[in-house]
Amino acid sequence: MELLDNTDKTILRILQRDSKKTAKEIANLLNLTVSPIYERIKRLEKRGYIEKYVAIVNKNLIDLPITAFCQVSLQSHHESFIDKFENQILNLKEVQECYHMAGQVDFLLKINMRSLEEYHEFVRTKLSKIENIGILNTTFSLKVIKQTSELYL
Repeated sequence: MELLDNTDKTILRILQRDSKKTAKEIANLLNLTVSPIYERIKRLEKRGYIEKYVAIVNKNLIDLPITAFCQVSLQSHHESFIDKFENQILNLKEVQECYHMAGQVDFLLKINMRSLEEYHEFVRTKLSKIENIGILNTTFSLKVIKQTSELYL
């Protein structure tokens, strides 16, 4: 993989904070011309350093104030059971993030809901229907101390 120079890293930092910044705005910030900045951004996109551009939506304003972190341990760790679990999780729109973990817990899910009652219904009617779940442990966020999509460069 190609090493990034300081200009590439600065461009990535700027775009992580505000992906709507134009090549012209970034060029002005870096005291460079627009054309090489534009080419660098296109190269970073083409090589996969920039995967996509997204809007981060305020979960409270769309009435999803409850954040649950659900720890899932499977009964069997056979590859076919893991694959089946992962495929079923991909189909649950309520699951915002899912990580396959090392340690005592097999998977960690992040789920945002309108209420505890809605989360209970989700577990009862969808999550618990997934075959091979052994232990399901949920914790709820009381307060967000730090939340960022920026990667340290």
